[in-house]
Amino acid sequence: MKAPKKFIILLFVSIGFCAVGQSVKVSKESTRVKGENVEGVAVELEGTQDEVSNAFSKYLRSFAKMKFGANPITLTETIISGISYKSPIYATTKEREKTTVAWIGLKPTEWVNADEAEKVEKEFERIMYDFGIKFYRDRIQTQVDESMKALQAVERQQQRFATESRNLAIRLENNEKEKVQLEKSLEVNKLENLNLHTRIELNKKNQDSVAVAVEQIRKVVELHKEKQRQVN
Repeated sequence: MKAPKKFIILLFVSIGFCAVGQSVKVSKESTRVKGENVEGVAVELEGTQDEVSNAFSKYLRSFAKMKFGANPITLTETIISGISYKSPIYATTKEREKTTVAWIGLKPTEWVNADEAEKVEKEFERIMYDFGIKFYRDRIQTQVDESMKALQAVERQQQRFATESRNLAIRLENNEKEKVQLEKSLEVNKLENLNLHTRIELNKKNQDSVAVAVEQIRKVVELHKEKQRQVN
């Protein structure tokens, strides 16, 4: 009985998490890049740095090549809104007390074409907002998947209990029928027992009567033999 309860609790907890709406807000924020502060766009998310960092890296790989080995990460050959850019873009995550910030930005001085740099910077807010939405939706989907597994486990347990209930009901019905048959057999047995006791008593009486008759006849036979011997 403990296992189903555990599954049900897990299911309710997962549903509770899924039911809580989370809002994604992006903001301007600067980060140190190669010794200087660089203005960029950040999104603050409810999650550990490992969790956010892994999700952020996976998201960035969908439209850019990544060069690790330094913090922030450098993005190259980045494709934004169908346009490919060679100049570097930087991305990183920063852990705070209860949240983690994902950040993206660029150094305009590293871009030959200032118009391209400005155009890309305008895309950062959308990029980070989309990441925040994806992060929460993917995490909730994980919770939904876990809840579904828990639900399926409970349903399987429920089905096993239902099957067991039907089997027990059938066994009980058969047991009741057997009980009725045994009770009938017991009554027949009682009657037969009483009949046998009666016949045994009658047999004893008959034996006693026969024994008396045998003794009397023997006496008569002896009497006749005695008379026979007296004939001369």
